[in-house]
Amino acid sequence: MAQHDPLKFVTGLSAKLAARTRHVCVFVGAGASKACGLPDVATLQMSVLQDLDATKRAAFELQLKERNLEQALSRLRRIAGLLNDDQTVDGLTAEAATELDADVCASIVKQLNVEHADLEPAYRFAAWAARADYRQPVEIFNVNYDLINETAFERLRVPYFDGFVGALEARFHTDLVEARTGTNEQSVPCFFARLWKLHGSVNWQWSDGEIVRLGGPVKSGQPAAIYPSETKYEESRRMPFVVLHDRFRRALNESETIMLMSGYSFGDQHLNELVFDAARRRERSEFIAFCYSNIAEHLAKRALSTPNLQVLGATEAIIGGIRDEWKPPEDPPPDVWEGGKFALGNFKHLAAYLARTGAADAIEAQLQNALKALLAPATVPDAKP
Repeated sequence: MAQHDPLKFVTGLSAKLAARTRHVCVFVGAGASKACGLPDVATLQMSVLQDLDATKRAAFELQLKERNLEQALSRLRRIAGLLNDDQTVDGLTAEAATELDADVCASIVKQLNVEHADLEPAYRFAAWAARADYRQPVEIFNVNYDLINETAFERLRVPYFDGFVGALEARFHTDLVEARTGTNEQSVPCFFARLWKLHGSVNWQWSDGEIVRLGGPVKSGQPAAIYPSETKYEESRRMPFVVLHDRFRRALNESETIMLMSGYSFGDQHLNELVFDAARRRERSEFIAFCYSNIAEHLAKRALSTPNLQVLGATEAIIGGIRDEWKPPEDPPPDVWEGGKFALGNFKHLAAYLARTGAADAIEAQLQNALKALLAPATVPDAKP
């Protein structure tokens, strides 16, 4: 039986990433943050419930019934926006819903504190982004709320643009996000990596009817703008969530795009359809999903009928529409193969692989020295996200 060769795959991917004309994007989900020691969605939800007092825990458990964390927050915000005076829904007044929203957000901010994270994978990823020298900027689409990427980029002095301009209360600039590279439109230089937080962030806050990005996490008592509830979509097409989702759609449809997807479980149907539609329309682009363990059947079904959608699991892969097991390599390079399984589904190993891609020995040595210095106990405590 023919098997997929992991060494052939990673060698080919390295060559593609070395082509400076390609449009390179990375899409990261909760698995990337988990690789850095932060909680995944299920663990985060459990921790949030444990943080609430008994009354609020019962109220939020009701909102979570047949909903995930983001959907529950969206519902709280709809309740707060629709009710008047003493009207109630699920036993909540508008005031109680707003207070519960703030408490849940405060717990999320606490749980996602980067001081509790192992930032080495993020540093390696940032080192790759710093060396990426493409004609178009590297675009990183992130559905996590934490500040792992921002912290690593800033500590390694990687220039990046997240759609906001300013320091203390940065304002969102739609024109800069929508600007097209290579045109006469005013835009941010290409050597700035783009970091797009599709579901918001723990340092986004509502202020006078708009979202601002703060210099640090939102303070306790203030609801963070960490998910685009439906009511916010209706307020303005210029809100960050809508603009950034449109940026994602346009990036997917750029010609000859390479989209690397890591730590994402394909649980957001809206984002999934954007990816699947682009894969169908853009035959010369490549969409590569790195799965931590097994390949989900709904994703396998799509990949089997879409040759440029490649899905890589721990024991098998779907490449070019062919589903086969991995062929164990005889002398695999670091991070590619571990414990008899393909290892790049773990963001930790993928980041290490990317950090070495196209790097000369001298650059790799410099990276190792920088990581040792950054991870030294004497230096990390003084750093703030």
